[in-house]
Amino acid sequence: MDSQTNVAVKATDEAPSPDLAAPELYLNRELSLLAFNKRVLEQALDESMPLLERLKFVCIASSNLDEFFEIRVAGLIKMAELNPNQRGADGKAPQELLREIADRAHALVDEQYRVFNDVLLPAMEQEKIRFLRRSEWTTEQDHWLENYFHEELMPVLSPIGLDPAHPFPRILNKSLNFIVQLQGKDAFGRNSGFAVVQAPRALPRLIQIPSHIKGSGPYDFVFLSSVIHAYVDDLFPGMQATGCYQFRITRNSDLLVDEEETEDLLEALEGELAQRQWGDSVRLEVAQNCPEHLWRYLMETVHLTPADVYQVNGPVNLNRLMALPDLIERPELKFPAFTPRVHKGMTQDAFATLRERDVLLHHPYDSFSPVLEFLRQAARDPNVLAIKQTLYRTGAKSPVVEALIEAARAGKEVTVVVELRARFDEAENIDLAEALQEVGAHVVYGVVGYKTHAKMILVVRREESGLRHYVHLGTGNYHPKTARLYTDYGLFTSDTKIGHDVHNVFLQLTSLGKVTSMERLLNSPFTLQRTLIQRIDREADNHRAGKPARIRAKMNSLVDASMIQALYRASQAGVPIELVVRGMCCLRPGLPGISDTIRVTSVIGRFLEHTRVFCFENGGEPEVWLSSADWMERNLYKRVEVAFPVLDARLRKRVLAELQCYIDDRVRAWELDADGHYTRTGVPDEDHAGAQQTLLFEATAT
Repeated sequence: MDSQTNVAVKATDEAPSPDLAAPELYLNRELSLLAFNKRVLEQALDESMPLLERLKFVCIASSNLDEFFEIRVAGLIKMAELNPNQRGADGKAPQELLREIADRAHALVDEQYRVFNDVLLPAMEQEKIRFLRRSEWTTEQDHWLENYFHEELMPVLSPIGLDPAHPFPRILNKSLNFIVQLQGKDAFGRNSGFAVVQAPRALPRLIQIPSHIKGSGPYDFVFLSSVIHAYVDDLFPGMQATGCYQFRITRNSDLLVDEEETEDLLEALEGELAQRQWGDSVRLEVAQNCPEHLWRYLMETVHLTPADVYQVNGPVNLNRLMALPDLIERPELKFPAFTPRVHKGMTQDAFATLRERDVLLHHPYDSFSPVLEFLRQAARDPNVLAIKQTLYRTGAKSPVVEALIEAARAGKEVTVVVELRARFDEAENIDLAEALQEVGAHVVYGVVGYKTHAKMILVVRREESGLRHYVHLGTGNYHPKTARLYTDYGLFTSDTKIGHDVHNVFLQLTSLGKVTSMERLLNSPFTLQRTLIQRIDREADNHRAGKPARIRAKMNSLVDASMIQALYRASQAGVPIELVVRGMCCLRPGLPGISDTIRVTSVIGRFLEHTRVFCFENGGEPEVWLSSADWMERNLYKRVEVAFPVLDARLRKRVLAELQCYIDDRVRAWELDADGHYTRTGVPDEDHAGAQQTLLFEATAT
C-alpha cells in the first residue's frame, strides 16, 4: 500500500479516532473513470470473446474517452481558471489533477492503438478481414479507389488554403480533418504552403473494396483518411502535396444555460445546441507521423499545450470502427444472438396481471416488449383516463413516444416530463417534446436546476372499486435499443401506496407546492440520501447488537463523500459490505481500521451494467431497493430520482440471488484495492461462467 493510504487520525479525549473526511481516504473520481476505461479496453485482449466484439470494446473505450475530455477535462480546465484552489474530497487541486490525467490518458491512448495495431489487426487478417495500407493496393484497387475518390469524395470536399484572405477555419468538434503541406504556386501566384481539408461527417470512414476487384478478399477495407491522403494532390491542381496529416480537435461540449435567467428552457437549449460544436478546445489528436512544426502550429492555433496533443498510430477516431461488425456476415465472430424472455401475462392483459401480483423484469434477459405493450394497452383501453411518464433517453422514432401519441389522440390525459438536458440527447428530446405537444399531450421540463432522472410511468384507470393506479418504475431509460445492451430492472405494480407516491412525484415535477411525505418511495433531492445513510447506520447498530447485518449494493458510481463515510462507519462496526461498482469508485476498500470489511468489484462484459440495487440485511428481514440513482452528489442532491422497494417476497428473493451472482463473479469481475488498482479476479474456463452468462443461460433456458 502506498503512502497515499496512510490513515489520518485526530486526537480526542479518549483515544485517536480516524478522520473519515481525510483526503487520503478517497480516490479521485476522474482518475477512477480513466481506470474504468482501461478495464473496458482490457476486454479487447480477452480471447474468450468473439473477435469483432473485442474490436467494439476498443471503440467503446475511444468513445468514452471523447466524452471524458468533452465534459470532465473541459470542466477541470474551467475550474483551474476560475477557482484554482477548489479541491474535491481527495484533496487534489484542478491543475495538479489535469497533469495526472494527461499522464494516464496518454498512456491509455498509446495502449488503445497498440491493442488495435498489434493484436486486433493481425487477428482480423487471419479471418480475411483486412485494412489495406496504400503500399498494399494492387493496380486494380488503386484505379477503383481513385475513381471512388473523384466520384464520391472530391465533390463534397472543400480544401481551404491558409493565407491572409483565408484564415484557419473553424473546426467542428471531433470531426476528421487534414493539414496539407504544399509546394508550388496557384493560379493567383499564392504559395502559403498550407491548406486544411475537412471531411464531412456524412462520408463513411471505412470504404469496402468490392470483392470482384482483382486482388481483393471478401472483407477488404480502406480508411477514408488513406484515400484522401493518396489523391490529395488532385484537390490542388498544379501544386504538389508534400505532406498530408489527419487531425481532430475535441471541444468543451457541456451546455451552459443560465436557468435562473431563462424563461423558455427549450428555446434556450436549442440556441445553445448550435454552439456545442464550437466550444473551447481541450484536446488535439494528430497522426503520429505529423512533423513537429505542423502539430505545434495546430496546437498554437487552437490554444492548447503539448500536454493536450495526442499523436496516434492509426485513425484519429477509433470509434468509427463500430460500424465494421455490421458490414461483416460472420456470426461466429460475434456474440451469439439470443431471444429475451417475454412475460406473457403483461403482453396479454397487463392490468389483470398486476391486480394479482407485481411483475419484475431484468433487461436484457427479459424483453422490453411488456413495457411497450403496457403503454399500448393503456392507450387503447377506454377505462384508462390518464398516463404520466418521465422521458430521459428514448432514441429517435421511439415506440414509447408513439404509444403516448396514440394515447393522446385517443383522448387520454397524457402528461410527459421530458428532460431536455439529457447529455448528448438534447436535440432528440426537443424533437420528441414538440411531437408530443402537437397531439395535445401536456409536456413539461421538470424543475429548473434539477434534472429529472427518475424513470416512471403512471396509468390511472377507472375500475368498479374506483380509480386505480398502475405503475412502472425502472433503473434505466425507456429506450428499446439500450434495453438489449444495458442491464436494468423494471418493476410493475398496482400497490396503492406506491401509486400514490408516484402521483406525488409527478405533482412535484409539474406543479408547485411543499414536499409531500412518501409512504414507499425515497426521492431526491429530499429523502433518498438521508434514508440510505439511516439504513447503513442501522446495519452498524444491528451488528453491534449481535443481530444479522450485511450491506450489498450495486451501482454505476460511488462518489458522494457522505455515503462513503457512512460505509466506513459501518465497516468500523464490523458490517460485511459487498459493493459492485461498474465505473467510478472513490471509496478505498481494505484500509485497516477504516474499511476492512468492504469489498468492491467491477463487472464488465457483454452488457453494460446499469442496475442500481441496494440491499440491507435489516436484522434478518432483508430490505431491497431498486433505483435510478447512483451514489453521486448529482444524483442525491441535484436530480429528481426515486428508489423503490421490492415488496413481493418472491421477487425480493430473485433480486438478492441475482445480485449475489454478481458478487460471486470470478470471471468478468475486477477487484479494487486500497490504492485504486483493479485486478481481474479470474479468467473464463469451461467450469465457470460470469454473472451475465449465468443469467443469460437461465433466461434462454426458461
